Amino acid sequence: MFEFTEEQKMVRQMVRRWCTDKLEPQVDAIEGGEAPYALMRDFVKTFGLAEMVKGAFEASKQAKETSRDTASGGDNRDGMGGLGGGDPAMSAILSSEMSRVCPGFMLAFGASMGLAGGAIMNKGTPMQREKWGLPILTFEKIGAWGMTEPGAGSDAFGSMRTVAKPGDGGYVLNGQKTFITNAPYADTVVVYAKIDNGDGTPLSDRPIQAFIVEAGAEGMELSKPMKKMGMHASPTGEVFLADCFVAANQLLGEKEKATGRAGGKDVFHSERTGMAPMCFGIIERCLEVATEYARERKTWGRSIAEYQLVQEKLARMFMHLENVKNLMFKQLWMSKHGKRMTAAEASACKLYCARAATECALEAIQVLGGNGYMQEYRVEMLMRDAKLLQIGGGTDEIQIINIARHLLAA
Repeated sequence: MFEFTEEQKMVRQMVRRWCTDKLEPQVDAIEGGEAPYALMRDFVKTFGLAEMVKGAFEASKQAKETSRDTASGGDNRDGMGGLGGGDPAMSAILSSEMSRVCPGFMLAFGASMGLAGGAIMNKGTPMQREKWGLPILTFEKIGAWGMTEPGAGSDAFGSMRTVAKPGDGGYVLNGQKTFITNAPYADTVVVYAKIDNGDGTPLSDRPIQAFIVEAGAEGMELSKPMKKMGMHASPTGEVFLADCFVAANQLLGEKEKATGRAGGKDVFHSERTGMAPMCFGIIERCLEVATEYARERKTWGRSIAEYQLVQEKLARMFMHLENVKNLMFKQLWMSKHGKRMTAAEASACKLYCARAATECALEAIQVLGGNGYMQEYRVEMLMRDAKLLQIGGGTDEIQIINIARHLLAA
């Protein structure tokens, strides 16, 4: 796959029109602290996504009722966890178009629907998917995905300190999660914790499981939004768990696994490969703004587009745009053919795309000079937002280590 189909191009135009007419005028407000969820629900309503998701869910439910795998647990992938109703190309279109206008909005949108909702729809039982997953996918509820902890960072599994102790028909959770997208306003939080069976197993060796915790649960507290360098349109907060009891049916899949890490790793993999469309949108917008400005801005009687140093910046931005686009379409082709990037390929994809997005945003600011430093032209926002992509989901340094390990193990 090297380009979108005509139908997909039409959808892209419609999404761009919504982003221009509805999202763009509200960027200053949501960047300033206004919650973005009313806009998300407007998007869902405009494109009829809730009805599409519910229809797909009912069709999947009826099909599964006649099969043997309707029992609890297991990998319940039904393709509904993505942002585009199961079509990777539609997910890429949503991600890139929203990121052109406001990457923070896209981050919050994707974290709710793709990470939290996707985890429940892919790993949950039929009851869990209907009760907790479906309302997130239709945006009746807002979801948050709680993996990262203070002091853990990129060593999310090994350094995890949140524990779940079985007993009395459920589990008691204790711990803390930080840097969690949507946490301040979440209705449903998917929390990862290590099982404490009281058998003396070292914390680092305990199995990791995911739990569905509803806002308002006794013992769970959600913080106010954190103050950040960028992604201001994406509320980020902490989750505090102090003797928080959850029923047994809130264990994702309702069955403890031997290790329980696979689900988290799957989401990390999706997060890393799913970053290409976001980066594509950021780079595309930066290149458009910089090119238009270079044509119009004149110094010493000449357009700055005539200067070779400016041309070099624009050319490098175009090079990155093409490379990121090719990586995006490679992923779409692989998904269409039932293939999947290796862990090393996913790390390489994230490493390159995130660095390219940050570099292009910085170069756009440089081309615009003083105007680039002002909020009016948006490239300063795109730069601040792009920087997070080099940190979240595993830092650049972690991606390099993953790639090197793969090469040296070959």
